[in-house]
Amino acid sequence: MIEVKFYDGAADDLLKFAVIIARQDGKWIFCKHKQRDTYELPGGHRECGETILEAARRELQEETGAIDFTIEPVCVYSVKGKTRVNPNEEEETYGMLFAAEVFSLGEIHSEMEKIILTDKLVDRWTYPLIQPKLIAEAQRRGYGCVFSDYV
Repeated sequence: MIEVKFYDGAADDLLKFAVIIARQDGKWIFCKHKQRDTYELPGGHRECGETILEAARRELQEETGAIDFTIEPVCVYSVKGKTRVNPNEEEETYGMLFAAEVFSLGEIHSEMEKIILTDKLVDRWTYPLIQPKLIAEAQRRGYGCVFSDYV
């Protein structure tokens, strides 16, 4: 069983992941990994020496090709349960959720095959028990007009 929790803050050293809810011109931006047939929000692991904001900016640029964008933190989240990145189901892993408005896109430089821009949320999620909850929490917290049409 996967449990997702949300926090207003956490110790910086706990934050291992950055996930970015990104939009461009009112459309959701989702990534498709080269080795999967599902879609996901841009994001990934924080590298040694990076701030969590630097990780979020890097992941957004690498996975979507975002060139010009604004990005802001939404909240801290945690995931407890067995996942692809966490084989220990008792361990709780922490990350920071961000919201971004993308103004221009370039080339993708990552493991992503492509991105899609869509008016609606995807049906085939890579992380169906996690990422829809992140979007719902950002909307609940009222982060930006980019989420006002979320249903």
